[in-house]
Amino acid sequence: MSKDVKVKLDTIDKIKDFVHKVTQFPEDIELAVDNYIVDAKSILGIFSLDVNKPLNMRVHSEGKRLSLILSELEEFRGD
Repeated sequence: MSKDVKVKLDTIDKIKDFVHKVTQFPEDIELAVDNYIVDAKSILGIFSLDVNKPLNMRVHSEGKRLSLILSELEEFRGD
């Protein structure tokens, strides 16, 4: 199961903080914009996206783990 959430990573510091947080989770987490999808744990992958647009974050998890991950990443929500 997976959950999609919009995130906003519009500064270098936000991107660094985001990558630091997502690397703490073993679950697969992806970021997408337009037709491009990258591993959210890859800072280089994120920089290859147009970060001026809201990004779609897809978390592959469920239940309490999903809730924990979304809670930890709440500061990056972009909706």
